[in-house]
Amino acid sequence: MQQEQKMSNTLIEAKDVKVWFPVRAGLLRKVVANVKAVDGVNLSITKGEVLGLVGESGSGKTTLGRAMIKLLDCTSGEVKFDDIDLGSLSSGELRAMKRRMQIIFQDPFSSLNPRQTVGEIVAEPLIVHKLVTSPKQMADKVGELLETVGLSNAYADRYPHEFSGGQRQRIGIARALAIDPEFIVADEPVSALDVSIQAQVLNLLDELRIKFDLTMLFISHDLAVVQHIADRVAVMYLGRLVEISDKMDIYINPQHPYTRALMSALPEPDPELRKERIILSGDIPSPLNPPRGCVFRTRCQYAIKACSHETPELRGISPGHMKACIRDDLF
Repeated sequence: MQQEQKMSNTLIEAKDVKVWFPVRAGLLRKVVANVKAVDGVNLSITKGEVLGLVGESGSGKTTLGRAMIKLLDCTSGEVKFDDIDLGSLSSGELRAMKRRMQIIFQDPFSSLNPRQTVGEIVAEPLIVHKLVTSPKQMADKVGELLETVGLSNAYADRYPHEFSGGQRQRIGIARALAIDPEFIVADEPVSALDVSIQAQVLNLLDELRIKFDLTMLFISHDLAVVQHIADRVAVMYLGRLVEISDKMDIYINPQHPYTRALMSALPEPDPELRKERIILSGDIPSPLNPPRGCVFRTRCQYAIKACSHETPELRGISPGHMKACIRDDLF
C-alpha cells in the first residue's frame, strides 16, 4: 500500500534516460563518436517536492533538466510526466502537455528578447496557449504576474535592458508562471546574480513553490544554495547520478567520495570548526570518452582495480539514501 501511494505521488520520472550528441566527421558526415552528456539516469520527483541537482560544470545537469521537459529528445529511455510517456505524444499532445511544465533559464540577460517589452515577454505564453481572450484580460494577468514576483505593473512597457540582473530574473520567473505550470526546471537561476540578490530570488522561489504548490528541479553547482531550497539532493557526475538522499542526510552523512569532496568545499562560518578540504586531482573527463567502469574512478582516492571493470548502479544503503559506489567500507 505504501509503495502504491509513493508511485501515485510521483509527478515526473526519468527511466534510464540517455542523451548523446553525435560527433560527425568526413565528407559523408558519418557518426564517429558520441558525447554522452546524460548516460543512463533514473530519477523521480514527487508532487510538491524540490529536488536539487548538483555537480561540476560539464556533468550533464542542464541537459538532463531540458530532457525532462522535452526541450531535448532522449537518445534512449523515457520521461514520464504524471505517468504519461512524453516520447509517445504527438506534437499537438506534447504542446498541450508543456502547459504543465516550464523552465527558468540561467542567464537573465540572454533569455529575454531585447526587442519585446516586459509586458509582451510575460504575455507571450498566454497568447501561445490561448489563455486570454481580450487585451484587457491580458494586461490584467501580466500586471498580476509582475506583482507576484515583486515588480510593479508600471514596468510592463519597459524593455529588458532597463533592468538589473535580479529584476530580469524576476521577469523570467513571471513568464514561467504565466500558464500556471505544475513543474518547473530552475536551471541555475541565481548563478549569474550578485550574492546579495541571490538570497532575494531564492526566497522568492521558495515562497512561490509554497503558494502555487510547485514541483521543481533546482539545478546548481552551489551546494549552499541547494541546501537552502531543496527537499532532496541528487549528485551528478559525468552524465550519471552518484548519490541521492534527503537534504539533511546527504549534508551530514555523504556516502559517495565525490559528494564528500563537494561537501568539503562548503564554507564553514565557525572558524573553530575547520574541516579537511578534499582536493580532487585533475579535471572532469570528457563525456566524449568517459572512463570505463565507475566514471569517477580516475579522480577517486579510494579507487581499486574492480572500479574499472564494474559500472556501479544506484542502490539503497539506508531508507531514502542511494549511492553508486561498489565500496561500503569507506565511511
